[in-house]
Amino acid sequence: MIRNPIMNFLRFVKECFKIIIKGNKYYYSWLVFLFILIIWGGSGYFNQLKNGLIVTNMRDSVSWAFYIGNFTFLVGVAAAAVMLVIPAYVYNWKPIKEVVIFGELLAVSAVIMCILFVIVDVGSPTRLWHIFPFLGKLNIPSSLLGWDFVVLNLYFILNIFIVSYLLYKLFNLKSYNRKLLYPLILFSIPMAVSIHSVTAFLYNGLAARPYWNTALLAPKFLASAFCSGPAVLIILFQVLKKTTSFKIKDEAIWKIAELMAYAMFINLFFFFSEVFKEVYSDTQHIVHFKYLFQGIGSNRDIVIYGWTSIIFSVIAFFLFLIPKTRKNVITLNIGAILIYFGVYIEKGIALIIPGFTPDVLGQIYVYRPSLTEIRTSVAIFSIGFLAFTILTKVAVAIMFEGFNIDKIRKNPTL
Repeated sequence: MIRNPIMNFLRFVKECFKIIIKGNKYYYSWLVFLFILIIWGGSGYFNQLKNGLIVTNMRDSVSWAFYIGNFTFLVGVAAAAVMLVIPAYVYNWKPIKEVVIFGELLAVSAVIMCILFVIVDVGSPTRLWHIFPFLGKLNIPSSLLGWDFVVLNLYFILNIFIVSYLLYKLFNLKSYNRKLLYPLILFSIPMAVSIHSVTAFLYNGLAARPYWNTALLAPKFLASAFCSGPAVLIILFQVLKKTTSFKIKDEAIWKIAELMAYAMFINLFFFFSEVFKEVYSDTQHIVHFKYLFQGIGSNRDIVIYGWTSIIFSVIAFFLFLIPKTRKNVITLNIGAILIYFGVYIEKGIALIIPGFTPDVLGQIYVYRPSLTEIRTSVAIFSIGFLAFTILTKVAVAIMFEGFNIDKIRKNPTL
């Protein structure tokens, strides 16, 4: 009785592996390209392991930089799966319900990248044992980093289980257990909120960094996440639609874009509320905003990034707010790209660098990511894309190409 379910699952894993290794020349070319990037970027990380974090441009004045900026952005991408889960399962909207699993696959891939960025940022990975239960000490509830470790891993396990369970049932032509699945899916909503909220609290908890000491940081993180993650999905859905048997209705994409417009309005409102508070009160803490949008003296390196993020976000907001441009393929994709880069800059350069500059001694350290940091980041993003490619190939084959247990029985050579 116990053996059959185990053997069935092992067979499911075996057949999934067969799906992964089969593909056309474009699929293999894409995999080769990703592996080349992983090797090229990985050699940069090997240099960091060999010589230490001194090969990066992080210093005492700016101790969080490119790695943590990418981590913060990707936590938002992972949390954005909730933008599909709510209309699909809370409101039972069928056009999105048919593709919600791909939002969860993106969340899984994003969390993998998040964890990798934390690993490369701590320097020697041997230090990580300190946060593992039983081996180290999480210091919960006092440690926000401990909470971040817990919620990220729980969210990862939750999404992996949901995706695996759904695909396993579809492969075996069986209906899923609603009493098991629905509570888990609904639980993923507060979990998605928690992973980005706790990340924001990591910044909030640093009292010596007034740039981050705002109660709006957590909701602002969530609002921007509900823009950047769906922007990635809109592009990916269109790529999958042209290159695979993936199917999605246009109204589903338009609805996602509409929800993004609302999220972007909230994000921009929070931003201008912060600007008003800083400019109107005009305390000494305004120096961090000035560094981002005006520069201090001759130090104007990041001013262009601050303004670019705002301009991109405002343009994208209007492109998605107006139904005519939201439903036009060209302006839709332009808006998605603008939102992606606008939020990417906002969560990276515009968030971290001004928070550290000037430092607590009033000194200005001009940070630029080193080649080692760029190469290591390229490797991590390539690993994330590889994970999403593999997971998506399995999901498309089972959901849209009829790859199931009956098909294998009739044609064992598949």
